Amino acid sequence: MSFAKRLASHVPTLIAVVALLAIWEAWVRIGHVPSTMIPAPSEIAQATVEVWPTLGPAAAVTTYEGVVGFLFAVLLGILIGIGLYCSRTFNAAFYPLLAAAQTMPLISIAPLFLIWFGFETYGKIVITAVFGLFPVAVQTVRGLEAVPEFYSDVALTCGATRAWTLWHVKLRVAARQIYGGIRVTAAYIFATASTAEYLGARRGLGIWLQAAYNSFRTPLIFSATFTIIAMTCLLLIAVNLSERLLLGPVGEDADPDADQ
Repeated sequence: MSFAKRLASHVPTLIAVVALLAIWEAWVRIGHVPSTMIPAPSEIAQATVEVWPTLGPAAAVTTYEGVVGFLFAVLLGILIGIGLYCSRTFNAAFYPLLAAAQTMPLISIAPLFLIWFGFETYGKIVITAVFGLFPVAVQTVRGLEAVPEFYSDVALTCGATRAWTLWHVKLRVAARQIYGGIRVTAAYIFATASTAEYLGARRGLGIWLQAAYNSFRTPLIFSATFTIIAMTCLLLIAVNLSERLLLGPVGEDADPDADQ
């Protein structure tokens, strides 16, 4: 798909966003809705510009925590997924525990991390990594299990070892599905980091958001929210770009003989 076509595919989304913002602005203005309840988009934009000297550094802290935690989550998730795929014993022993760990709400786990790591930044990195690795691990297992056996058969017939086949053949074929798990993790990594900060930290968007809430400054709450959304969008764009650079366009994976 050409750049012009990709750009055109996002036009409906842009139109929908602009329309929703216009409706939102008109509803607040015409209905005289107090800004302490729902501020207008223009009020949120103005407030964001005014408080950026403090909002920007807070966003930088959360960005650091989220990105580092995300990278650890991807690395550990892929390694754990490979382990779950290669060893039935490891799978039977740890997959249920891994799944159970993801069912625990962050609010019940964060106090333990505060006890263990205090209010330091690396504690938030650990939380984001722990809560972010599960989708990557699961999609790694599912992707490897979905690889057709003939890929392995051809590689082994040509003299490749099983380890070489796993790392250079199966993981390459399963990479698209693994990227699906990476995108799921990227979609909520900054929200996880911000929530962990909200429950206890010295710096970051979570603490900044808590201060805005305590002072009943509703526009600033929306400012922090939209900042998290923007950070998440940028991370997802980076993930998509890395997939394209490493694996090429999606169409290149299509089997040319599939329709015959």
